[in-house]
Order: sequence, then structure tokens, then C-alpha cells
Amino acid sequence: MVDDIHHTAHEPASDPEAIEEILEEDAVDIDFDDVVEAAAATVEAAEAAPPLGDDGLDSAAVADLERQVAGLKAQLEDRANQSMRIAADFENYRKRTSKEKDELATQIKGDTVIELLPVVDNFERARSQIKPQTEAEMTIHKSYQSVYKQLVETLKRLGVSAMRAEGQEFDPLLHEAVMREPTADHAEGSVIEEFVRGYQLGDRVLRHAMVKVAAPPEDNSNNPDIESPGSSD
Repeated sequence: MVDDIHHTAHEPASDPEAIEEILEEDAVDIDFDDVVEAAAATVEAAEAAPPLGDDGLDSAAVADLERQVAGLKAQLEDRANQSMRIAADFENYRKRTSKEKDELATQIKGDTVIELLPVVDNFERARSQIKPQTEAEMTIHKSYQSVYKQLVETLKRLGVSAMRAEGQEFDPLLHEAVMREPTADHAEGSVIEEFVRGYQLGDRVLRHAMVKVAAPPEDNSNNPDIESPGSSD
């Protein structure tokens, strides 16, 4: 059975004589003169075509591509400038809002401290006026003075500082003159005495110091109502 199948399925490609017959049937005569003429015609057509650029494109196409590239470059530059402006605006906005936030926090802190300053004043008045006589009174005195000390330390941590006006030159930005005293013992315009202490929060004045300021001594010789010593009636 197998032998029958092999005999009936004989392939012509395995037979040399059959191969020669196929080649003879499919053979095509090639005319080389025709090939040369076709190539020459192709060359002539190429020479008659519009001039080509370096990349094989004609000049019009190259010019159009250059215009497109220039347009894309301009758009890219415009987008880059817009991005830079947006980034700069955002940075300015961030700095401005951060500054406003800090100023608001300082304002709230300052307003709160201003409300606490009378409490500090009362502690200081008590310390200067109350003189404990007994051990029990001294215990109470030390107790509330410890609270005063804690309050002052808290204010310092918040950035609050007390002015030391006495002996300083009068500064209307820091001091409020409630009295003037003619004297030769102090320089004119200097603070002689501090009635109410002033406080600052950083550069901000929370409360001006109320002070007495030295004035130049009065010249009695210019006053006709005052007689000079040794004058006769």
C-alpha cells in the first residue's frame, strides 16, 4: 500500500528531465537594448524634474517645511515665555501670601500681648509696693512673683521686649512725654523718669513708654518778677 502511494505521488521537481522541460517552457527572452533605452528615459525624466534639495525634496517642499519649522519654533518660544511668566507670577504670589500670613500672625500676637500688659503692670506695682512682714506674707509674695516671672519669660519667648527708657534720649517713636522738668543735672531731651514702661514686639511698638523729659534750666535773670539777691527796695 505504501509503495503504491509513493509511485502515484511522484514529484516532477525530483526528476532532472522534468526540470529542464519546465525551464524551457518558462524561459523569457531578455532584450538588453530595451533595458538600456528604459534607463536612459528615466535619467532624462529625472533631469527634467524640478531641482532637488540635499535631502531629495524639491525646493518648494523644503521652503514649506522650513516655514513650518519656523512657525513651530515661534510657538514653542511663546509657550516657554508664557510658562516662565506663570512661574514668576506664582512665585511672587507665594512670597506675597507668605508675607501677609506672617504679618497677620504678628498682628494677632501683638494684639494679644497688648491685652496682657496691664496684668504685667499690676505685678510690677505689687512687687514695688507690697512689703511682706511675716513669713506667711513672704510665702504669698514669692508665689505670685513666680507667676509674674513665668509670664515675663513667656512674653520674651514670643519676641516681646521691654523698653529701658530712663537715661536714654527722648525718641517720639518710642516714648510719650507726659512731663518736662527744667534741670541742669540731666542733658536736655533725655528721659529722667519712666512712669509706664513701654514694650516692643520686634520692630513694632506695642505701647509707648510714658516718661518725664529733661528741659533746659530756667534763667531767672530774664524774669523781671524775680529780684536778684542783694537788690535794694
